[in-house]
Amino acid sequence: MNYKMKLTPEEVAVLNGSEGEVKAKILKTLVMFGDAVGATHFIPIDNTGHIVTSFGLKLLVPVYRIMDQLIDAGLNAPNGFTADPRPLDFKNVKCNPLEKLIFKKFMYSAQDNYEQQLLKLGMNEGSFSCTCYLDEVGNIPEKDEVLGWAESSAVVYANSVIGARCNRNSGMIDIFQSIMGKALSYGLVTDEGRKATWRVEIKTTTLPEAQILGSAIGMRVVEEVPYIMGLDKYLGKELNDNTKAYLKDMGAASASNGAVGLYHVDGLTPEAVQYGEKLLSSDYKTYIIDGAELERVYAGYPIAWKNADAKPKLCFIGCPHLTYSQLENWSNAIDMTLKKNNRKKVVLQTVLTAAPQVVQKFKESPSYAQLTAAGVKLSSICPLMYTNNPVAGKKPIITNSNKLRTYSMARYYKDDEILDIICGREV
Repeated sequence: MNYKMKLTPEEVAVLNGSEGEVKAKILKTLVMFGDAVGATHFIPIDNTGHIVTSFGLKLLVPVYRIMDQLIDAGLNAPNGFTADPRPLDFKNVKCNPLEKLIFKKFMYSAQDNYEQQLLKLGMNEGSFSCTCYLDEVGNIPEKDEVLGWAESSAVVYANSVIGARCNRNSGMIDIFQSIMGKALSYGLVTDEGRKATWRVEIKTTTLPEAQILGSAIGMRVVEEVPYIMGLDKYLGKELNDNTKAYLKDMGAASASNGAVGLYHVDGLTPEAVQYGEKLLSSDYKTYIIDGAELERVYAGYPIAWKNADAKPKLCFIGCPHLTYSQLENWSNAIDMTLKKNNRKKVVLQTVLTAAPQVVQKFKESPSYAQLTAAGVKLSSICPLMYTNNPVAGKKPIITNSNKLRTYSMARYYKDDEILDIICGREV
């Protein structure tokens, strides 16, 4: 084949079939993709991968055929990989009999077989979460380490909060890179690609809602790299649990409401601490965010419900998955709000989602009994995969996740508004 990338003699040999036809096809796919995006060469990767395609949709027949070919050829990811959350959890996310039938027999009918394929290819068992980088899950890259991930919220977190290097890959490119142990060198993997082309100045009087701030940034800069000034005034200069949780949610919103794969926060994120404003390109643009700008963004969110005045029937909190500290904070906030409203239980089906390992850890906390006594369910489901379909999409679902709002018909509310609604306030 004709290609522009610079390949090593060993890579050329693989491309020509030295390690079998299937491995040659994988490398050919990566080379073709690399040429399309302007990659110059491959970089060896020695870390655990992360695959975004964790859901066994009936229609993904080509994916399952490719997986079978990989398995039949004896291939796998030598360093393993984690995966995004499962789409179903009937125990903790209540469905009526018709919904169960459609989900299990039609929409996600390939789920069980697909999970077996993933395990055979090297998936770490029990690793279904979009927050694979949390301590409890354990897929934690090092600063400057090159990755081959695809999940947008995980990519932007790894790039920004950890300082690893990863492009926003597609759903099969990530597994191919994990099997080959090679990542394409272009974009956010390169020093030049990590330069900021936007200077974002935060001029609010209080800490902005993470989800709305990320939304505003994403919609303005789209796929470019912002350098954010002024957040350290509220967050400080330490990447503690609460700060990392805030940046997780802000980044996820910027990645879904735009296509941000990397941001720098002055005085806080690793590269901003190391290089400061030297990360700004010479021709950067400026975006000023004050309280009025955030309210303008929030007011512009469309209401996709068929009946805009419908009462909500389901609330999802945790997209991306919540951290342990966020579970504690939400448990305490729900308890306090219920007491204020003279109620003992939430008034609508409310589901908090977190990685399986985080849920298990939280069950050992006194807050777990407090939360479940309030009628709240814990799950490791993917709210997006549950919601973004014709079956559940018709429900009036509310959320504090800008990612879930963007990719489904769920209606976004701020955290305080969510608390008021689920704890008894009339909408």
